[in-house]
Amino acid sequence: MAHPLFDKHKPTLDAALGALRTRGFWSPYLEIPSPKVYGETAAADGKAAFDAWLGKRFELDQPGITGWAAPERSPFGVELGVSYPVCDAQALIDAATATMPAWRKLGPEGRVGVCLEVLARINARSFEMSHAVMLTTGQGWVMAFQAGGPHAQDRALEAVTTAWREMAEVPPEATWEKPQGKNPPLVMRKQFEIVGRGVALVIGCGTFPTWNTYPGLFAALATGNPVIVKPHPNAILPAAISVKIIREVLAENGIDPNVVTLAVSEDPAVTQRLATHPAVTTIDFTGSNAFGQWLMDNARQATLYAEMAGVNTVMIESTDNYKGLLRNMAFTLSLYSGQMCTTTQAILVPAAGISTPEGQVPFDQVAADLGAAIDKFLSDPATALGVLGAVQSEATLRRIESAPSLGKVVLASRALENPEFPKANVRTPLLLSCDAADEAAWMEERFGPISFVVKVADAAAGVKLAERVVREKGAITLGLYSTNADVVDDMTEASLRAGVALSLNLTSGVFVNQSAGFSDYHATGANPAANASYTDAAFIANRFRVVQRRWHV
Repeated sequence: MAHPLFDKHKPTLDAALGALRTRGFWSPYLEIPSPKVYGETAAADGKAAFDAWLGKRFELDQPGITGWAAPERSPFGVELGVSYPVCDAQALIDAATATMPAWRKLGPEGRVGVCLEVLARINARSFEMSHAVMLTTGQGWVMAFQAGGPHAQDRALEAVTTAWREMAEVPPEATWEKPQGKNPPLVMRKQFEIVGRGVALVIGCGTFPTWNTYPGLFAALATGNPVIVKPHPNAILPAAISVKIIREVLAENGIDPNVVTLAVSEDPAVTQRLATHPAVTTIDFTGSNAFGQWLMDNARQATLYAEMAGVNTVMIESTDNYKGLLRNMAFTLSLYSGQMCTTTQAILVPAAGISTPEGQVPFDQVAADLGAAIDKFLSDPATALGVLGAVQSEATLRRIESAPSLGKVVLASRALENPEFPKANVRTPLLLSCDAADEAAWMEERFGPISFVVKVADAAAGVKLAERVVREKGAITLGLYSTNADVVDDMTEASLRAGVALSLNLTSGVFVNQSAGFSDYHATGANPAANASYTDAAFIANRFRVVQRRWHV
């Protein structure tokens, strides 16, 4: 008999399976904060729920509590003051390991049902989560609601659905009958059980604490693995709320809540101890190349799914909609102050300029027009503050300040005042131009609102260079503007060889740094920056094993 939570949410699961097959638009979680869907009082209730966390201890009845820590500092300058339990790493490992037998016995339907119930409850608290995401990451409120709420939930549901699809391919039992000629056949009964590999460690980032954490968290849970969530020290609250909801659902269903625990620490050594523990068999990580490389070199007992730094590139060769191109790129470079793993950094433009319906536009004019488009887009203060949000880390602020020396300044970065949050660190994009030969300047990720218009010899050289950037530096996104079919074909082949998602001629309401759940294959694992595609079967299936038993009938 199916688990009651599986039956309760089966219509959602079936619809998600259909969406995975067709890859069209679908989402069960509305991205618009509508009171008709979330409730007339949802906005006020969510804000009140968020406010209730501030200045208090975030109680989690976890094992091995050794103290309390409140490391978060809001990019908006708001005093958060939330204290979280600090737990002994070995105690968390031991508790997680102890939950594995019962979590395994619950079976795929039970685990998937629990995950779907958790997601329904997280969705109901999207307003609360949006404030937690906004005030810890610096995202604007609309982006925090969408990316931190429904879009993150889409990613989680996609991981759960893919896990169910892969596990459903394994029959629970079979009768094996081998003919023996005139003699009676050999008959055996066989049973197949899906078994999690071990403790999963999910290491969150400071900019997208739900969107980048949920896929690994829910993929591991659904496939039978207990999870330790290690959030970034500056973005703990969204992860803590998520963990608390999961633990509540587990406890309500008679399951040890230590299937999921929260590991809070500002000490990298704690993360290193967890990551290298023999009981940890999978690690999901989003963050810097330095720590990602450390995990590759040292956490050899675990399978690592990593999304790391890269140099995302767009080449502009020609266009039939120059104004639309500029508007699209202006939004792309401004959104969340460029603090996205998908934001374009290098914009390759041929030395002779680009072809448009209005004629040839020289290289320097392309750079100047893009700078002017950004300036125009951000000329309305309300739009600027909503789109830019705030700069999440001091390191990014320092990069913005030092970057002008790396090229010719096309558009200088400016500090903006936010009347609602006077202490917010708000910066407009910095746009530089340089020659392709200045690789030390532009061919290295400079996280934040820093981009380069890079002069290349011609379109063929640009395609070749774009491929080399992806191969050597990694990238999550690649873009091309061209009306030339041969150039499009060449860049398409380059993207396939290098293993990176390609966007062509985006001039309206879709942007190169966005990806859609249930449709786009995000971070497909084919280049140095991308190894965390939650829609790939490999991302899911390698998290469990099938153990069989057989006997003669």
